[in-house]
Amino acid sequence: MKVLQFTIPVPLDKSIIVQKDVLPYFYPHLHRHQEIQLTWIQQGEGTLVADNNMHAFRANEIFWLGANQPHIFKSEASYFQPKSRKKIVALVIFFNPDGELAGFFNLPEIKVLKNFIQQHQSGFKVPQEHATEISSRMLKVTNSSGTEQLLQFVELLKQLSTYQDLAPLASGQKTQHVSEHEGIRIGHIYNYIMHNYDQPITLEDAAKQAHMTPQAFCRFFKKHTLHTFVSFLNEVRINEACKKLTDGTYDNIATVAYTCGFNSITNFNRVFKTVTNKSPSEYMNSYFQSV
Repeated sequence: MKVLQFTIPVPLDKSIIVQKDVLPYFYPHLHRHQEIQLTWIQQGEGTLVADNNMHAFRANEIFWLGANQPHIFKSEASYFQPKSRKKIVALVIFFNPDGELAGFFNLPEIKVLKNFIQQHQSGFKVPQEHATEISSRMLKVTNSSGTEQLLQFVELLKQLSTYQDLAPLASGQKTQHVSEHEGIRIGHIYNYIMHNYDQPITLEDAAKQAHMTPQAFCRFFKKHTLHTFVSFLNEVRINEACKKLTDGTYDNIATVAYTCGFNSITNFNRVFKTVTNKSPSEYMNSYFQSV
């Protein structure tokens, strides 16, 4: 997928790139790059789109994104308000196992780590019970240099490789290859839906954003996202509902349903269970028990 291909600036004396982002919001366009990306969200919330799947994100969560995996960390709409004082803070580690590090990963002693990387090309979220441990190791990589930084990086990978049952961020089925122009168009549609999910959005509304007829838009959207327009919109709304149900700012489930664009509690409950395999109350109980 040729979606805003990025080239991560790599210093001549570095094979591991550490980046600290402090910005009004995350980069708002669907993109990809050759480097694997490990992102620790220190401050901020929104929706991560990775390939054809969506995941809510919030502070103190860590995500691994595979090489050339199309993705976007989409900040919540409130971050884009003119008078917003919100900001995002993230610590990111980039590395390319097929670049300067290729020789290192071809060493027989590193085979276990190379296999781990190859098995997780669709990315994963670090289990929350391990977030403190991995964030601590990321800080050790950040605060070291030279040989010590490489050693700390290996320790980070070793720790990640011990975790079992890491669920991929995206399904095994890959989206169709598209041109850069089509990738930008898809990103624009994502952006429109994520900013307006709480309003009534029709198929015709979305098709206008893509400058297409509704019939052509349906074919285009399904081909390149593996979602129908309705299923994608529902997933965005349910992702937002999950965040609202667990952040403690709403009094009841019905209020969450209506603020996420649903016009009836019955429809909300049905769609919620379809997307999460749990009822809203079951989801809340499961979340707070794990926390």
